[in-house]
Amino acid sequence: MAILEVRNVSKRFGGLQALDDVNLSVEEGSIHAIIGPNGAGKSTLLNCFVGRLMPDTGTVLFQGKSLLGKKPHEINQLGVSRVFQTPEIFTDLTILENVMIAAFAKRDGAFSFNLFGRVKKETEIRDTAEKILHDVGLKEQLTHSASAMSRGDKRRLELAMCLSQDPKLLLLDEPTAGMARADTNATIDLLKEISATHNITKVIIEHDMHVVFSLADKISVLAQGTVIVEDKPENIKGNPKVKEAYLGEAEGE
Repeated sequence: MAILEVRNVSKRFGGLQALDDVNLSVEEGSIHAIIGPNGAGKSTLLNCFVGRLMPDTGTVLFQGKSLLGKKPHEINQLGVSRVFQTPEIFTDLTILENVMIAAFAKRDGAFSFNLFGRVKKETEIRDTAEKILHDVGLKEQLTHSASAMSRGDKRRLELAMCLSQDPKLLLLDEPTAGMARADTNATIDLLKEISATHNITKVIIEHDMHVVFSLADKISVLAQGTVIVEDKPENIKGNPKVKEAYLGEAEGE
């Protein structure tokens, strides 16, 4: 069953056709990668998922319901969380405080204590935050300042913040950008662990083919604003269209 569907989405910026009749389907529980060269339309498409852009034509469906016209915080409350290229954390707070504050859903200008669908006291939220930090390997650092973390640990913290909101769909925008190979491999392992312990569908936009082929169940390849191929990873590398558009240099990864 598809949790996210893109139907005939197009978007133009002046004379630039950023997206051209894009169609794709993300199966519930899967890890779906969207790849393509610079300028292919990946970020534009992701911004259509989270309410930052409105398509000129077409629709985006989450669990069968349109996301068009909804604001980013409304989409988040539906169960869609996003990890940015540069981790977005509160550097003036502790690691634990970051996860706790992320657990509060902001609505109508006020913070509600709605976590995992029911009211919880602060002590319960703290317990949940500590468990999530244990899951992502940060339990021993929960009282540390978030400002002194490595990039890899900041990514772990941002993932913990997303998990605290109990998302159904997690969007990851180049989650290993700027990381050393050791941190990249650690992030791959962490995302695999999250997949094994949390029933969260993931959509990954990524340039690192090592990451893509290590994680993805299915890959959509964008080129010049349209999906040229959507297939399983083992069928992507050898596809002539993909090689021509983007992956020729990646063979043998």
